[in-house]
Amino acid sequence: REAEAFKEQGNAYYAKKDYNEAFNYYTKAIDTCPNNASYYGNRAATLMMLGRFREALEDAQQSVRLDDSFVRGHLREGKCHLSLGNAMAASRCFQRVLELDHKNTQAQQELKNATTVLEYEKIAEVDFEKRDFRKVVFCMDRALEFAPACHRFKILKAECLALLGRYPEAQSVASDILRMDSTNADALYVRGLCLYYEDCIEKAVQFFVQALRMAPDHEKACLACRNAKALKAKKEDGNKAFKKGNYKLAYELYTEALGIDPNNIKTNAKLYCNRGTVNSKLRKLEEAIDDCTNAVKLDDTYVKAYLRRAQCYMDTEQYEDAVRDYEKVYQTEKTKEHKQLLKNAQVELKKSKRKDYYKILGVNKNASEDEIKKAYRKRALMHHPDRHSGASAEVQKEEEKKFKEVGEAFTILSDPKKKARYDSGQDLEEDGLNMGEFDPNNIFKAFFSGPGGFSFEASGPGNFFFQFG
Repeated sequence: REAEAFKEQGNAYYAKKDYNEAFNYYTKAIDTCPNNASYYGNRAATLMMLGRFREALEDAQQSVRLDDSFVRGHLREGKCHLSLGNAMAASRCFQRVLELDHKNTQAQQELKNATTVLEYEKIAEVDFEKRDFRKVVFCMDRALEFAPACHRFKILKAECLALLGRYPEAQSVASDILRMDSTNADALYVRGLCLYYEDCIEKAVQFFVQALRMAPDHEKACLACRNAKALKAKKEDGNKAFKKGNYKLAYELYTEALGIDPNNIKTNAKLYCNRGTVNSKLRKLEEAIDDCTNAVKLDDTYVKAYLRRAQCYMDTEQYEDAVRDYEKVYQTEKTKEHKQLLKNAQVELKKSKRKDYYKILGVNKNASEDEIKKAYRKRALMHHPDRHSGASAEVQKEEEKKFKEVGEAFTILSDPKKKARYDSGQDLEEDGLNMGEFDPNNIFKAFFSGPGGFSFEASGPGNFFFQFG
């Protein structure tokens, strides 16, 4: 009678959803009468409401040991097994209920749920082998709807989230498990994996070592720990070689490091960028661009790689690509330095789209006034139309074009103000110089009209006959 009174009080608190008090009174009932199956069944139901499924499972199992015909006991045991992710054991419990009561609709539905979980497990196992981690996360989310207390499903989901680069989500799942069970080797491994993939290798190693203390045979933790240590050592050796100026050795070490773990995206992005820097020092600029491109493919937020690639584009006169990279950098980090780099690239791009007057005259950008005059003299004589009067119409047209360009080039580069504007990338037409109205013969005549052994006779508009002395 005393035990029944405790049970009734427990029922009252359960009805009011005060599960802690209900648990206390059901415990008192069990202490008073430890061989009553329904008391264990009621306490199991209360523990399930409190989310304490492992304890609930023990009570449910005890209830059916005391009374194998206790339908609600078998149902609760099955629910606990399913919530903890053991769908096979859950199926056996629900089948037992149907043996006792073949019309039990709850057992029929729960049996379907257990079958669904088993199917998701099988699909996830296959997809993990295929490295289709998104599909595994999907399957685990569906399975966890029926098995909310299953650490195994949560760990698999967290591991896949880490492999997908969704580190905050993966860490959150692993941390929740570690709060409940600080010795969970799988959760420690996943926590280390997130740090490892975020390039916090030293901290990651600590978690891998801790996981191996809890489970010395943990294969994944063992492999990850070995890779992390090897990656850290190779990267550091490469950095040391680079600082010493031994670029060839640095290149080899960074290349070896890149072969250790293709899944470590962030560290590999840094290694590609480092190797790109080495290639730029070795003046292998196209290889440097390729390395930086691989770096930003792995991490499209990696500012340093964009900056390195942009500089290589500038050095190889690929100004449109340089502008695009500097724009990306400036959008990410709006600093004065990045703004200036972008501006410089835009100026060079603008300059590259104009005629290269230095190239037309065949002089470098630091040519003196005398060198510019000598170059003009040589090129003007080489391309003057009268020199090619016997050539085909096509050749004459091409030489006339070149003759005009030589005159344009001399006009700009022989005038200090115009030259300065041209060198700074300013639009010369905006400054009042209309090259469309330019007559190269006037420049040629003025240049050669003094004492020098040449005589000119006009033979028609725009044509001059000249005779070598």
